[in-house]
Amino acid sequence: METTQLIWIIAVTILALLNIVWQFDLQTRQRSLRERYDRLFSGAGGADLQMGLEGLMDHIEALQGRLEKQETTSRQLQHTLGHSVQGVGMVRFRAFHDTGGDQSFALALVDGKGNGVVITALYAREETRVYGKPLTAWSSSYDLSQEEQEALEQARRMVGVH
Repeated sequence: METTQLIWIIAVTILALLNIVWQFDLQTRQRSLRERYDRLFSGAGGADLQMGLEGLMDHIEALQGRLEKQETTSRQLQHTLGHSVQGVGMVRFRAFHDTGGDQSFALALVDGKGNGVVITALYAREETRVYGKPLTAWSSSYDLSQEEQEALEQARRMVGVH
């Protein structure tokens, strides 16, 4: 039984020595970290670093606010642009054979979805008549003349819809 006790005593002694070495290593590492921390945050240089970090955080917060405003503006612009004139087509033509020049015209103004208007002006010697026809999804509830259809097709190509 004495051999078993002797083995236990040796094992416990070895573990105690390992624990002492481990504790010494941990204290050395902790001291090194503490010295690094003290160098960073002590004295005038440390105060500057802390102020610099606080200033950086303030700057980041300000940038986040500006980014949120930019995102809001971008959403508003996307909404507005969806309803703005994106395609324009114009065809000049001679409406009457006894009138010289291509003074009459058909003008198509549409948004990206083909909603808008076709405006047609018919020029005659004594008068000019102007007509407007609403457009919804690239078509009108009114019959479109050949020139109006051509103007609408030009606007469609400008928008990029074929």
